[in-house]
Amino acid sequence: IFTTKMSRMLLLLQLLLSTLCILGHHQVGAGRPLKVLGLFPHPGVSHFHFFQPIMHALAEVGHDVNVISHFPSKNPPIRYKDFPLTGMDKLTNTVDLKFFEKRAFYNHFLEFFLLNEWGKQSCNLTLRSDALQTILKKKAGYYDVIVMEQFNTDCMMGVVHQLQAPVVALSSCALMPWHYERMGAPIIPSHIPALFMAQSQDMDFAGRLANWFSFHALNWMYKLISIPSADALVQYKFGHDLPSVGELVKNTSVFLVNQHYSLSGPKPLPPNVIEVGGLHIQKAKPLSAELQRLLDNAEDGVILISWGSMIRANSLSTAKRDGIVRAVARLKQQVIWKWENETLPNQPANVHIMKWLPQRDILGHPNVRVFFTHGGLLGLTEGVASGVPIVGMPIYGDQFLNIASLVERGSAVKLDFASFSEETVYAALTQALHAEYKLQAQRIAAAYNQRPQPPLDTAVWWVEHVAETRGAPLLQPSAVHLSRFVYYSLDIYLTIAGVLLLLLASFKALWRLCCRSQRKPKQKTKRN
Repeated sequence: IFTTKMSRMLLLLQLLLSTLCILGHHQVGAGRPLKVLGLFPHPGVSHFHFFQPIMHALAEVGHDVNVISHFPSKNPPIRYKDFPLTGMDKLTNTVDLKFFEKRAFYNHFLEFFLLNEWGKQSCNLTLRSDALQTILKKKAGYYDVIVMEQFNTDCMMGVVHQLQAPVVALSSCALMPWHYERMGAPIIPSHIPALFMAQSQDMDFAGRLANWFSFHALNWMYKLISIPSADALVQYKFGHDLPSVGELVKNTSVFLVNQHYSLSGPKPLPPNVIEVGGLHIQKAKPLSAELQRLLDNAEDGVILISWGSMIRANSLSTAKRDGIVRAVARLKQQVIWKWENETLPNQPANVHIMKWLPQRDILGHPNVRVFFTHGGLLGLTEGVASGVPIVGMPIYGDQFLNIASLVERGSAVKLDFASFSEETVYAALTQALHAEYKLQAQRIAAAYNQRPQPPLDTAVWWVEHVAETRGAPLLQPSAVHLSRFVYYSLDIYLTIAGVLLLLLASFKALWRLCCRSQRKPKQKTKRN
C-alpha cells in the first residue's frame, strides 16, 4: 500500500511539474514580461491584418504591448493597449476599379510616387499625433523591443532613435527593392523579380532586363526621394542633429516577411530575414447555417469571388460587370461573390452575393473548387493554405508578382483586367476547374502548411530573441555597412579589368616593337 501511494504521489508531482513547465513556456517565453511597442502608421487594413496577430500573440504570452495604429483592437488581450491614430482616411473599400482599366508599362513607377505620398502623409500625421506624444514621454530604453512596419517610409526610425530600442521590422508583402541593402541581402534581378513587376522567377532576357532596370531605378528613387522626405519630417520634429533614417534603418535587427518558398520561390536570404508567411491564418471557424447548407449541397462545387478589403467590386464598369455575370451563369458551380450592393443586376440563379463574407472559413470547406481573387497576399495565402486553385486578376502593387508566382507553379490562371470580358472570365474559370490545377494546389498547400513550427510562434520567438539579446548583434551581416560597389566586388572586377587591360596594352606595345624591328631594312655592304 505504501509503495502504491508513493507511486501515485510521484506521478502527480511529475504531472504538476510538466504542467508548470508548459504554462511557463506559453506565458512568457522570454523569462520575464517584455515591454513591446508596435508602430504602424500606414492606414491599410490589409497590412494590419498581418501585424495584429503578432502583437496579440505577444500580449497573450504575457508581454506588455503598446500599439500605435489606425485600427484599435475590438477584443484586445489583457496586456494589449491601443494608442489610436485619427484624422486620416483608412484604406478600406476605397479602390475604384475604373482607375485601372488600362495599365501602362511604367505604372509601377507611378505606384512608387503614390506610395511615397501615402508615406509622407502617414509620417506627418503620426509625428503630430497625441498617441505618439504619450509614447515619447517614456524614457529612452523603456521598451525592450519595437516592432514596426517597414513599407513606404522609414520615418518611424526617428522615433526608434529617441526611444533607443532594438527593431524588428515587418512586411505584409515581399521585400521592397529598397529593403535588401539594409539587411545585407543580395539584389539578384536575374532570379528575384521586383515586387512591382508582373514576373515570376522564370524570366526571359527581356524580362530580366526590365527587372534589372526597375529594381535599381526604384531603389535609387527611394534613396533620392523618400529618404530625404522622411529626414525633413523627423528632423523638424526631433532636431537637425538626428542621423538620416537611411542610416538608422541599418540597425534593423530582424525582418519578418509574409512570404514562403512554396508560394514565391526560394531566395538566398541572410538569417536576419525570416519568412513567416501565413501567420495570420487561423483554423476555419463554423459557418452560418445558410452558408454551410449552400456549400454542402453544391453538387458541382463552389466558386468564391472575393477581391479583398480595399477593392470595391461594385465599382466595375457595366460592361465588365455584365461580362462576369454572363460568364458565371454558364457554369454548373454555385458562385459566392463579395458584392457591396444589396442587389446585382441580372443576377443568375447560381450566384449568391454578400457584402461581407468569412473568406477564410469558406475556403476551408472541401467543396470550394476555385478562388477568384485580385491576388492580395493575405487572401491569396488563405487560398494556398486551403489547397484551392486560383484565378488571379491582379490590379496593382504586389498582386502581379503573387499571381505570376502561382502561375509558374501550375496552381493559378491569370486574368488580365484590361481585357476582362465574358469569354476571358469563362475561359479562366473553366481552365482552373481542371483536375491538374487542384492536384498542384494541394501539393503547394502541403509544403506551405508543413513547417517545423507554426509561423506565428516563429515570429514571437524572434521578437523575444531580439529583445533578450538587445538587438541580436551577432545576426547582423557586416555587408549592411558595405557600399553596394564593394558588396558586389565591383572594385575587384575593375582592378582585374585594369590589370588585364594593362597587360594587353603592354603585350600590344611589345608586339609592335618586335614587328617594327623585323621590318627594318638591312644596310647594303659596298664592294670594291
